[in-house]
Amino acid sequence: MSQPQHTSPQDTTDVAPRNRRRVVQGIVSSDAMAKSIGVRVERMFKHPKYKKYIRRHSKVYAHDEANEARIGDRVEIMECRPLSRLKRWRLVRIVERPALSAAAMDPTSLQSGITQATLGQGKDGAQ
Repeated sequence: MSQPQHTSPQDTTDVAPRNRRRVVQGIVSSDAMAKSIGVRVERMFKHPKYKKYIRRHSKVYAHDEANEARIGDRVEIMECRPLSRLKRWRLVRIVERPALSAAAMDPTSLQSGITQATLGQGKDGAQ
């Protein structure tokens, strides 16, 4: 008869692997919070009756420990345990940064730039 093997707490060979977590990509829509980002996640599905693909989006909140994500970044986030009332995701990596800076992507600055260009100057540059 064999003796039962005793394992130490440091022995992790018999530990079950972690469940597979859902990983999705989205665009950062808000980074005004400390260590948190708002991410817009899009999904597409086929309409059951009309068979047309429909695009839907949802906004989720993710934990960003280093505050490295900025508005407009394409990020990869992973499901995790609840971290707060709304946060159930964490930032895995930044996939892509936009060519424009966050200040240039601000809707108010874009609108003021368009207004200046259309109202301020004529074709020949004179007012």
